Amino acid sequence: MNETDTLLLTSIYQNCKTATQSIHDLMPRVLNVGLLQELKSEYDNYIEFIEKCLDYAKQKGVCLNENNIFEKMRLWFSVKFSTMFNKTTRHLTEMLLLGTVMGTTQCYKDLHDHKDASKEILQMCEELLALEEKHFNNLKIFLKNL
Repeated sequence: MNETDTLLLTSIYQNCKTATQSIHDLMPRVLNVGLLQELKSEYDNYIEFIEKCLDYAKQKGVCLNENNIFEKMRLWFSVKFSTMFNKTTRHLTEMLLLGTVMGTTQCYKDLHDHKDASKEILQMCEELLALEEKHFNNLKIFLKNL
């Protein structure tokens, strides 16, 4: 696998890992049953994507880099601090939507920056982008129905 493929696959993997960590950290604070069900579904979607990335990397003999410990700690503290005084469905949904927008933005940047990647990995990135957009649309319902 060439460097461009490895970089793109790693970015897809890290995007999904960040999403699962965020969801995992937020789920204990969610009181709205519908939002909790949505998060469980999203979490499962990202886990499937992580497994897909790892399987592909294993087939190609490549190791994917994890997010570094500082990024993980920053995310954890951000969630804890942001929800310390406001655990409303609206606030949690806003946080999730912002995270989804960040994931979507990363996909768009990756598709632009790694145009020369293999068709398979570009397709994976397109699939993740579609998943992020689906999650965004599902989450915004919780802002409309408050």
